[in-house]
Amino acid sequence: MLDVAPIAQPQRPGDSPWRIFLLFLRLGLTSFGGPVAHLGYFRQEFVQRRRWLGEAAYAELVALCQFLPGPASSQVGIALGLSRAGVPGALCAWAGFTLPSALALVLLAQGIGGGVPPGVLKGLQLVAVAVVALALWGMARSLCRGPLRIAIGLMAAALVLRWPGLGAQLLVMLLAALAGVVLIKPLFEARIEVQPSGASRRLGLCALGLALVLLVLLPGLALLWPNRLLSLFDGFYRVGALVFGGGHVVLPLLQAQVVEPGGVSSPLFLAGYASAQAVPGPLFSVAAFLGAAIAGWSGALVCLVAIFLPGLLLVIGVVPFWQFVRHRHGVQAALAGVNAAVVGLLAAALYQPLWTSSVSGPLDVLAVLLVLALLHSGRVPPWALVLLGAVAGGIWL
Repeated sequence: MLDVAPIAQPQRPGDSPWRIFLLFLRLGLTSFGGPVAHLGYFRQEFVQRRRWLGEAAYAELVALCQFLPGPASSQVGIALGLSRAGVPGALCAWAGFTLPSALALVLLAQGIGGGVPPGVLKGLQLVAVAVVALALWGMARSLCRGPLRIAIGLMAAALVLRWPGLGAQLLVMLLAALAGVVLIKPLFEARIEVQPSGASRRLGLCALGLALVLLVLLPGLALLWPNRLLSLFDGFYRVGALVFGGGHVVLPLLQAQVVEPGGVSSPLFLAGYASAQAVPGPLFSVAAFLGAAIAGWSGALVCLVAIFLPGLLLVIGVVPFWQFVRHRHGVQAALAGVNAAVVGLLAAALYQPLWTSSVSGPLDVLAVLLVLALLHSGRVPPWALVLLGAVAGGIWL
């Protein structure tokens, strides 16, 4: 008999789009460290603190978004907002998480404001290492129980470290799913975690259809009606629709889109890319910087919406069907393997690039351990530790 255990409470009046916007706005202001760190912050807030969903369902969501084109960490946030307040919740989750970094980058592109001091950036990086390490420990305890799942997680980490890149990550998850079906199923006791999708399958089909129609029609529209903003929307929409894994993978596609033919010099492009890594929130917000450099505030808005729109539509389109198929025994067995592999991928990302680029000596290790202890105690919220890390890094360095 399947054990059905709800992981997300039914939608309550308190789960308003405005409340979701405020929750993600706080995360958008404090989530430094890149996509992997974002997943750690999301887990801390929505799995550990608010218990919107369980560890297994969260790992499934991370794995699903890794398979979809677009910014994976932002898509996880969009799916969480969708499950609590429908499409308005998804839009508010995206806006809250994205607007702080987008606004900061537009101001930088317009020549307002200064860069982040190196000491402050160093402190923020060390906090991000601790956040990811705690997320890794918690997910490993829940999702890698038993020798077989531990082995899958370790193999996934080793393979991704040996052959870095999105292709290797997707292959590892596919192999883990196959291992789950073949090896875990005979011993598998399904514990289905029921989570509302926030969207109907009819709405999902409409979202998928719109995503495809825009991908096919926009290039023709840009040729028929030459317009700077329409061309920008077409180019950035295609980038958002064709990049898998998000994060740094978007760099070469954006570079081909805007450097020289788009009117952005290579030094300016690199300055925008570096600035995007120094602000909280999604790296895809660099689209706002590039759009502002090309066409001011209107260009920033067009590019920002265009690059995120495919990922948003795909989440709304895929999640309702995913909630339907994930309850099947074979899918559950495959997910057991995939969840163990996700832990391995997180472990690999913790080492490279987070640890190797942030921790360079005994004092850095001590700082990470101190933040870990404070996080584990639960007495200090993550946003406060982010501020503490920034101030301590600025003073110390």
